[in-house]
Amino acid sequence: MRGMGRIFQMRGSKNWWIAYNHRGKENRESSGSPDRTEAEKMLKHRLREIGADMLGLKAFVGLQQDRLTVKDLLDALESNFRLRGLKSQRQVKGHLQDVRIALGDLRAVHVSTDKISRYIEQRLAEGKAPGTINRRTALLGEAFRLAIKGRQLSSMPEIPKLREDNARQGFFSTTDFFAVLSKLGDQDVADFVEWFFWTGMRPGEIRNLTWQAFDPETWTLRLHAKDAKIGVGRVIALEGPIRAIIERRIKARRFGCDLIFHRVGEMIGTFYKRWKHACLEAGVSGKIPYDLRRTAVRNMIRAGVPERVAMSISGHRTRAI
Repeated sequence: MRGMGRIFQMRGSKNWWIAYNHRGKENRESSGSPDRTEAEKMLKHRLREIGADMLGLKAFVGLQQDRLTVKDLLDALESNFRLRGLKSQRQVKGHLQDVRIALGDLRAVHVSTDKISRYIEQRLAEGKAPGTINRRTALLGEAFRLAIKGRQLSSMPEIPKLREDNARQGFFSTTDFFAVLSKLGDQDVADFVEWFFWTGMRPGEIRNLTWQAFDPETWTLRLHAKDAKIGVGRVIALEGPIRAIIERRIKARRFGCDLIFHRVGEMIGTFYKRWKHACLEAGVSGKIPYDLRRTAVRNMIRAGVPERVAMSISGHRTRAI
């Protein structure tokens, strides 16, 4: 019947093709099969999709979604993160790489909840933490939603989420912290770690602090919104021990390097081996650098700093800390 599409064979081809109209334009697709029944099923499926689109229930995407791979979705997500200027791109890249290796070659429309569950089971068998796996599958889900929003896909699979019981609650006593600090054996790293201990700022924010943020007249340091992970700027008054840190960094300032915290003029990277060795020598076990962030907020509140001020200094947006 008119408007119900048609089935035909192209000259020289054994496979059946389908044709249908959508918004005044004829679309043609190969069924990929010499069986006419398979072509009829495909045509009926396309007509149902068009009907749902006309009713506003689900956007019609058609043939283009069959060509998309998971790798295409992840590439688009990474590009979206760069455009938005997100500060966690380095961590995201690592998570996306793992998903790319496991699922990247699959067609997006062929990714089922069962396939994602098998990916989760494999990572659990490898000893990955539930939180790490959840970060990866959450990014996969975000990639699917971005494609649906851009009308590249019409639907996505349900993505299971693991229960997380690994929330960290570690804190440092002042005695333990300074014992570890004295064993680090590198003044540049020690200044970085001590600043972390007093302010609770995120490591990425500390690494990117430049001398443009420092006002020598008022002895304040301003973290601009563009450099803050949550996109909110803040000002820290430099008094007491954090003033002493900045005074040391002024003496350590190097020509051609605008970073406040650096090692021989280069941005401070990871220092887990040095940290682990210092903890071992100080007799402090089970501590990670990020414990300093919780410790800083706790110490400020215990010292009488209003909670909202402590959150402003450390850059916390909610009270979940």
